Amino acid sequence: MSRLIDYYFSVVSPWAFIGHAPFLDLARRHGARVNCRPVLLGELFSETGGLPLSRRHPARQRYRMLELKRWREARGIEFNVNPAHWPFDPRPGDRLLIAAQIGGHDVAPLAGRLMSGVWQREENLADPATLAAVLVELGLPATLLEAAADDRTAIIYQANHDDAVAADVFGSPAYVLDGEVFWGQDRIELLDRALSSGRAPFTP
Repeated sequence: MSRLIDYYFSVVSPWAFIGHAPFLDLARRHGARVNCRPVLLGELFSETGGLPLSRRHPARQRYRMLELKRWREARGIEFNVNPAHWPFDPRPGDRLLIAAQIGGHDVAPLAGRLMSGVWQREENLADPATLAAVLVELGLPATLLEAAADDRTAIIYQANHDDAVAADVFGSPAYVLDGEVFWGQDRIELLDRALSSGRAPFTP
């Protein structure tokens, strides 16, 4: 039986973007199923003791920039560390992913395209016209935009938040395997080893 990884992230997260392709490659290699679970990071930070970027000490903000540049080089991808339309309200994009999931579509390519829109293409994901254009590009139905705004997606978005907090998730991306949290795209190698070994999950 294939193993399930709960994938908590937001389209606003640069770290989710950096790790998205390597994580999906890992899941494919291990035949693992991926359950995409978008979360609203501002609320998750607030509930779990984190701070939004603007409220972090300048030393932490500077170090973040160093790390983004290091991982850009390490992963061999091009992206803007200061994209034109960031920060932005991630809820329309996150909830569009949930609507696509409800509609039975493969969410991973849409997630990758949305995050690329932020970090590589200088697109404004808070603009409904931008989201609509992405749907057209990927051959997805325009009705997903309406579905993203309905109560069902809001309920699932909140449930993702509640389940993230219950699982000890506090940032993006977080990969949860058998209850064990791997936080950050720099933990993908450790997730790989856990899947390869078949070991029992570690607990605090």
